[in-house]
Amino acid sequence: MLFAVNTIQISHYYQNKLKLAIIGQSLFGQEVYSNLRKQGHKVVGVFTVPDKDGKADPLAVAAEKDGTPVFKFPRWRVKGKPIPEVVDAYKAVGAELNVMPFCSQFIPMNIIDQPKHGSIIYHPSILPLHRGASAINWTLIHGDKKAGFTVFWADDGLDTGPILLQRECAVEPNDTVDTLYNRFLFPEGIKAMVESVQLIADGKAPRVPQSEEGASYEGIQKKSNAKINLAQPAEAIHNWIRGHDKVPGAWTVIDGQTVTLYGSSMLGGSVPAGQPLEVEGASQPGLVTKNGLVLYGTDGKPLLVKNLQFEDGKMIPASKYFSSGESSSVELTDDEKKMASEIRNIWKSILSNVPAIEDTTDFFKSGAASMDVVRLVEEVKQKCAGVQLQTEDVYMATTFQDFIQMFVRKLRGEDQEEELVIDYATKDVNNMTVKMPYQCFINGQFEDAENGKSYQTINPTDGSVICKVSYASVGDVDRAVEAAKEAYDNGPWGRMNPRDRGSLLYKLADLMEEHQEELATIESIDSGAVYTLALKTHVGMSIQTFRYFAGWCDKIQGKTIPINQARPNRNLTFTKREPLGVCAIVIPWNYPLMMLAWKSAACLAAGNTLVLKPAQVTPLTALKFAELSVKAGIPKGVINILPGSGGMVGQRLSDHPDIRKLGFTGSTPIGKQIMKSCAVSNLKKVSLELGGKSPLIIFSDCDMDKAVRMGMSSVYFNKGENCIAAGRLFVEESIHDEYISRVVEEIKKMKIGDPLDRSTDHGPQNHKAHLDKLLEYCEVGIKEGATLVYGGKQVDRPGYFMEPTVFTDVEDHMFIAKEESFGPVMVVSKFKNGDVEGVLHRANDTEYGLASGVFTRDINKAMYVSERLEAGTVFINTYNKTDVASPFGGFKQSGFGKDLGEDALMEYLKTKAVTVEY
Repeated sequence: MLFAVNTIQISHYYQNKLKLAIIGQSLFGQEVYSNLRKQGHKVVGVFTVPDKDGKADPLAVAAEKDGTPVFKFPRWRVKGKPIPEVVDAYKAVGAELNVMPFCSQFIPMNIIDQPKHGSIIYHPSILPLHRGASAINWTLIHGDKKAGFTVFWADDGLDTGPILLQRECAVEPNDTVDTLYNRFLFPEGIKAMVESVQLIADGKAPRVPQSEEGASYEGIQKKSNAKINLAQPAEAIHNWIRGHDKVPGAWTVIDGQTVTLYGSSMLGGSVPAGQPLEVEGASQPGLVTKNGLVLYGTDGKPLLVKNLQFEDGKMIPASKYFSSGESSSVELTDDEKKMASEIRNIWKSILSNVPAIEDTTDFFKSGAASMDVVRLVEEVKQKCAGVQLQTEDVYMATTFQDFIQMFVRKLRGEDQEEELVIDYATKDVNNMTVKMPYQCFINGQFEDAENGKSYQTINPTDGSVICKVSYASVGDVDRAVEAAKEAYDNGPWGRMNPRDRGSLLYKLADLMEEHQEELATIESIDSGAVYTLALKTHVGMSIQTFRYFAGWCDKIQGKTIPINQARPNRNLTFTKREPLGVCAIVIPWNYPLMMLAWKSAACLAAGNTLVLKPAQVTPLTALKFAELSVKAGIPKGVINILPGSGGMVGQRLSDHPDIRKLGFTGSTPIGKQIMKSCAVSNLKKVSLELGGKSPLIIFSDCDMDKAVRMGMSSVYFNKGENCIAAGRLFVEESIHDEYISRVVEEIKKMKIGDPLDRSTDHGPQNHKAHLDKLLEYCEVGIKEGATLVYGGKQVDRPGYFMEPTVFTDVEDHMFIAKEESFGPVMVVSKFKNGDVEGVLHRANDTEYGLASGVFTRDINKAMYVSERLEAGTVFINTYNKTDVASPFGGFKQSGFGKDLGEDALMEYLKTKAVTVEY
């Protein structure tokens, strides 16, 4: 039955096709032409512009290749009257509809009205607003919050004809004509033109008269009219500059000469130091900084300009304005000369109208257009893997000689970004001087929070202040997400060869290893982790995690899937694994660096960009990691770190519409709130590693020495601040008393003290509020009738130290039997000899299911119990044995989704199915 329905639909689809005349030009026109032909419409003629400098328009190139009749009329009318021979040539093709995807010529009304269905035209504005040419420019100049396009029934060139179809999109704060065009107007416009033709073919196309309400008309912007009025607020200046970027270019006067400004953005946060620059008409001097030229509006707010172009056409980074002299040319090696020869051939293939490519050949003066820039960049990158070119590089090196010099410097790594400037907090500790970044890390730069706020991070060993840390605001979150989105959409990360991406992650792991002692020291003073454990686990496993996922980068694969064939054709279906986009990661305070690594390594390996919020009380290793990521060559915007409040930063990340995935480790109540916010905002993907009350069952036939040693580790490892800590031990009755006696004996041998002392076994709890919570937890246990065998008190010394604690006689209904302590509190219950089913029932009688364990020499019993335990991880005769290759995550209210292993990679990918008929 389904097959019959599909057959009817396909038959109907092929009946409603039209004979089309395409009137227009450019790559946009070419794409519309190609897609209409793919849909089965017949293009009976293409009418485009004459060749320029010996180069045919892209629309003409495609049509000629297909054998479609092509007409290249320089004009359609003279002195307002149609040219008879042009009209005759047009009428001869017999079109039923004129499609005008991009048309710069005036087309006579007798041509517009000639076909059976008339003519439709694309216009890059939401008509009736911004009628006329330069519509996208005026959308930005006016600061419109929405942009879009209209497909309308063509009129006499005034853009007042009835509307057929409209689409709109949000205008981002730093959008330019190029970004709007590339992100929305170009791809969606092509789809809309094809859809409009089909609506006409099916007799369903509307004709909605344009309202005069809100109608506007602004003429084409000329260079002479594009001078910037600097006597206005910063946002208006920014809108004027970006509205003229790249054509015709907004300009001002600096040192008596005309300078055109490109790459404007509103500047959030503090203004970096720089050198003053007088700009004609500005309310105050500009500032040449390491990031670019800072200008101020009359409201005192700053904006940043990235590039400057002088009257001779030379473009430079604005940050280089005061740089003296020209950089000396580099001597090319033999291999580099071979590459230069290949690049010369690329130039020649693009500039086919130029007899020979000389060193002085100028790319743009030879007739190249903006799409030629994209082609040049992509062809060079394809030939020379590993060299990351941007379109801006072409605009700044327009002659062949300059282009080769720029290329070689990039190839050698001599053209890197300026060295990262960091205001460190320094501390002489652990026989070294540790240097700790303390500001927000956004778009490759450390900077103060937008509102200037900061807070103190505390050393739990003695309660002293380590340093002040920036307290990120909602505005900082939005800027970080914008940076991550730009890095994903337009930066080199998204276009990078996966193997090159893996190389960068390997390099990052190497740098972490090079700085492992410093990282472990920072981890110790910021979180209270014993230094030796921080070195081995907190830092050591983080390094392993990045190396493991670096190896996955070029091994992400889809599948081919056999599907039913549709006679007489054959079908191929395959799947692709693609990154999600911008991801948010929110991590806890117990393993600050390791939790960062567990999530961000998989996220980055999959090709995503990220915004990460470390725990408010332990931000320092995350910020040090950000510094190392820059040294590793991770492009700006790929990694962003925002210290601050979970209620503010974490909530905004959950709500943000541009984030496509949020990974969270923390408490179950907060996880539920995050999941709700993610669903309501934009249904973003979520993975949650939440609370636990992991059971450890110790049978009488265990290896007692091992059960005591590992049982203590299951509770006291990392001061009990361990998500998979054994929250409740079930000990078989016949060995219970001996087991408790042995545990207490071993506790008395533990050294409690300074975590930087290499002989220390047990350090301070992470922060005071947590210590207070643990002491209250013990008080509740005593009040409910559990037996406090050992500990339960704060250690009498400075800092947040708690004695390792043991409770016995814990009954199932008690608070401490049900709730996680997340501290060094061993909660022990007896179970009757041989009662396997009973203890399993009690072990599973919890809403949590993160981890579990069993100790027994009976392999059959061990396997039976492991099958019955409701937990994401089961340890048999061991505990805390995690590995980067083994998936980690819980069941029930311990969350869902996995960290580590191949499963974690899948958390940060989406599957696309592609079906091809041939």
